[in-house]
Amino acid sequence: MNRTLALLKRFAAVGTLAVTWAAAVVAQIPAAAPAAGATSRSLDRIVAVVNDEAITESELDARTRVAMTQLRRQNIQAPPAAALRRQVLERLIVDRAQIQLARETGVRVDDATVNAAIARIAEQSGVSLPQFRERLEKEGMSFARFRNDVREDIIMSRLRDREVDSRIQISEGEIENFLAEKAGVSAGAVEYEIAQILLRVPDNASTDRIEATRRQAEDLIGQLRGGADFARLAASNSNSPESLSGGSLGWRTAERLPTLFLDAVRNLKPGELGPLVRSPGGFHILKLVGRRDAVEGRLATGPVEQTRARHILLRVSDLTPEAEVRRRLLDLRERVVRGGQDFGQLARLHSVDSTSTRGGDLGWVYPGDTVPEFESAMGLLKPGEVSQPVASPFGWHLIQVLERRTEESPVERNRLAARMALRERKSEEAYLEWIRQLRDRTYVEYRLEDA
Repeated sequence: MNRTLALLKRFAAVGTLAVTWAAAVVAQIPAAAPAAGATSRSLDRIVAVVNDEAITESELDARTRVAMTQLRRQNIQAPPAAALRRQVLERLIVDRAQIQLARETGVRVDDATVNAAIARIAEQSGVSLPQFRERLEKEGMSFARFRNDVREDIIMSRLRDREVDSRIQISEGEIENFLAEKAGVSAGAVEYEIAQILLRVPDNASTDRIEATRRQAEDLIGQLRGGADFARLAASNSNSPESLSGGSLGWRTAERLPTLFLDAVRNLKPGELGPLVRSPGGFHILKLVGRRDAVEGRLATGPVEQTRARHILLRVSDLTPEAEVRRRLLDLRERVVRGGQDFGQLARLHSVDSTSTRGGDLGWVYPGDTVPEFESAMGLLKPGEVSQPVASPFGWHLIQVLERRTEESPVERNRLAARMALRERKSEEAYLEWIRQLRDRTYVEYRLEDA
């Protein structure tokens, strides 16, 4: 698969935290202003020190308001206020530790990348960039603060790429075993929707500490079997990144689940709890929320149609609003269709994508290589045709199909799919372990009374 397309698909997920935050902030009632009688002194009180940096009460209050809105939007009953503040504070601590490590090791994000990410967030929120900025500020969040949050979100993603994902190795033997496992069973592939509560166990924890954590996990299981709400307990107790989403991991195929999780839920019925799972990171309480036939990720068993295409990508920004981007693309399309100009030359001059040096050429594309919006538009084109402007998470595109062909034996395609599935499975496990180790070696001084 074309490496550029693979990176583009991954980049679509960058800013997920910022998108969630943005949706919550834009949707919340005007409660972001300080409560009546609050003083600047109380707002600036230090609630924790992470290595040599402070987290203030105003930061904690702002994040807690957003977390409350996020829980309401997901119809999750909020935990007690003190428990929620502790959860949010822990998330702030882990984020701050990552940002510090990124700064120390030279991870940087330029302004152009931040601008593009914010434009995409505004587009996904269904408003123009000026409207998005106005709503943020109306609800009490400065645009400068939100911009910094987006920058940090991208920095943490890049840090994960370098510290975790780039170090994952997939052997040829693992690929062969994976393909042998999947041979003849792809038609019966399923997806699992799982929720988890993770109780973290630090490195070098004493036997007493491990046993106390186990007892806490068993107590939570008892509450769940007694009818307690899983999402609420996750929001109150879980140390996993998705705790404030009720512990939901979303829909995942077997290839995208850690092996420990898959073994625990494979034979469960929807709604059932799995056995308590012990991993290097701690104790996991797992619930199978749902099961369905998989719609993606099946290995190809017959001929596969490939498309060779090229594109011109433009992005919305403060200086180039959406209407102007569309106008420019329509003008470029007219110059190709009516004026006979070369699409590749125009891509070299105007496209902001890294493929511009190749005239926008994406090479041979398999089904599923591009995001759905791009693939749908590309699929409607005949060789030589140029699309109308197409919006995707990356910006706005003009697409030209050059040719199509049928690959009779998709062996290499399946090997690549296997490698990517194994990498994703290992990445999840490695990331959780890396976060645990980073948290354990971070000096934290709590100053929040109820922490």
